[in-house]
Amino acid sequence: MRETKLVETTLKKLDAQGRVAIPAAWRRGWRSDKVILIKRGEKIELSPIEPLSPSSLFDSIEISDNVDFTNPHSLKRALSERSPH
Repeated sequence: MRETKLVETTLKKLDAQGRVAIPAAWRRGWRSDKVILIKRGEKIELSPIEPLSPSSLFDSIEISDNVDFTNPHSLKRALSERSPH
């Protein structure tokens, strides 16, 4: 059986600084007070950003052992060599 998610809508007015309030009921359950805004043409998508533990990033990028981390050019070169263009 396929689960269907309902779509909720609300009409909000921007304040003088261009801000809009997100309903509290929609924010319940968010584990962060940070959001990401994505502009797609004339539309704006807003999604909460889940907290990320710094330790989850350990060993997430593999680069050559002979990189001079004190030289930004060496580090940039090593990172560009590992990622396809």
